[in-house]
Amino acid sequence: MSDTKTYAPNGSRRGNKSGSRVFSVLSWTVALACLLPMVAVALAAVTGGTETISHLMDTVLLRYSGTTVVLVLLVALGTFSVGVGAAWLVTMTRFAGVKFFEMALILPLAFPAYVLAYAYTFILDHPGIVQTTLRQITGWGPRDYWFPEIRSTAGAALMLVLVLYPYVYLLARAAFLQQSSGAFLAARALGNTSWQAFWRVSLPMARPAIASGVLLAIMETVADFGTVSYFGVQTFATGIYTSWFSMGDRAGAAQLALVLLGFALMLAVIERATRGKARYHQAGKQHTKMPPAELSGSRALFAWALCATPVVLGFLLPVVILVNMGLESEQNLFSRRYIALLQNSVTLATVAALLTVCAAVCIGFYLRLQPGRLASAAAYSARLGYAVPGGVIAVGLMVPFAAFDNTLDAWMRANFEIRTGLLITGSIWLLVAAYMVRFLAAALGAYEGGQSTMHANMDAAARSLGQGPFGMLRRVHLPILTPSLLTALLIVFVDVMKELPATLIMRPFNYDTLAVQAYRLASDERLEGAAVPSLVIMAVGLLPVILICRQVARRG
Repeated sequence: MSDTKTYAPNGSRRGNKSGSRVFSVLSWTVALACLLPMVAVALAAVTGGTETISHLMDTVLLRYSGTTVVLVLLVALGTFSVGVGAAWLVTMTRFAGVKFFEMALILPLAFPAYVLAYAYTFILDHPGIVQTTLRQITGWGPRDYWFPEIRSTAGAALMLVLVLYPYVYLLARAAFLQQSSGAFLAARALGNTSWQAFWRVSLPMARPAIASGVLLAIMETVADFGTVSYFGVQTFATGIYTSWFSMGDRAGAAQLALVLLGFALMLAVIERATRGKARYHQAGKQHTKMPPAELSGSRALFAWALCATPVVLGFLLPVVILVNMGLESEQNLFSRRYIALLQNSVTLATVAALLTVCAAVCIGFYLRLQPGRLASAAAYSARLGYAVPGGVIAVGLMVPFAAFDNTLDAWMRANFEIRTGLLITGSIWLLVAAYMVRFLAAALGAYEGGQSTMHANMDAAARSLGQGPFGMLRRVHLPILTPSLLTALLIVFVDVMKELPATLIMRPFNYDTLAVQAYRLASDERLEGAAVPSLVIMAVGLLPVILICRQVARRG
């Protein structure tokens, strides 16, 4: 019996080491796969020659830069104003309907910005119902009046603000809920008005959380392709696609992607640093929660209108428009064509979600087993993908694998007279890999959020019972973290359903998704037809929004 007691711990120790090595190898394989597109873009850009970048600088680079910067500034200002204002009103005041707005303000997250672009173009463009009604009432001709152009940089910024402000709203509201009343009441006692106390005390205390939300919105803006492409706004995202497909200039596409990659990674570093400082602004548990102010009369009406506007413009009105457009279209959601599109979208989203969550589990569990610089570096490398636009990831994967396929095909023809063609490039699996790189950070965040609630003693107890890393993961971690895993699966599933630029560039021939179909129909000005796949994408996007609403309801 003494031999058995001695053997079990030693065997368990050997199992722990081998299990840890397996998770280390898997984690670093995933991390290197996430780094591959960035390295490939950099190499392709450097080897592309100076004549390409010189031509870009002389022609489009300045225009792309200026438009991208203007769009970023407009979206940053808009999401800050709407998100912070709404968060303050529903958190720190009470008026009729405030409980409804706490959750309703999140609903626009269900929409991709390009879907809103289709809906608003349908009613606001020259032949739309708004301008048509205006001409009928006034008797004006087409050149007798001025009307804001929806297909513009300002129009694209408005669409992005309407769907991205919930990032700022959620983080700002969480920060306001955690603030103590002491500092705010002290400011009021020193003669400050409510507005002055908010501006001088509450807002600075919530600044790191708000900055994180705004930076997330900016990164989504930089990565957006569908909205700016449809509106004809020339940014780096549209420039990459145009250079790759329309001009056939892969070196130019890689160099544009490198510029965009540098900007996105800079934003990621800023966001990470800002989020790291957020903990210094949290209120202690001994502080009392700030009592909300009761609003009545015109103030309550004004607060209600301010909260209702983004909900109406960002969710209710687009739903009504899209439903009407869909009813007027000739698209049949139950036709063989749409069933195939739905199957393609669901298949891609399911496979990508499963693979991405498995990768997140490997990295998160490795970080749990061996916390240290090596594991942290792997996790940080895996997270970088969330800051990289889909078009950049697509270029970064297409360049090396296309070179590999061409080299293999040439070798096989020279030695065996066999054509292998493009084995990897243009395959579903390379597209799924792009999705994993892009959305791994979201899955990893959801998994680590659940893992952080598990006490380290649970791991020690599992080890004392002879469980190695695989047994601990299978019997302890996974059963407890099932809700977090399901959340991660759902988030990645919906993100893949909505993703457009990488899908457009990398999808196999004649393998379209709902997002591609909506984009194609809208590009052909068949907006009524584009409403049908857009509604399906929106309906699927509601699933994680409902989960978020439930969490907000519990927190409130």
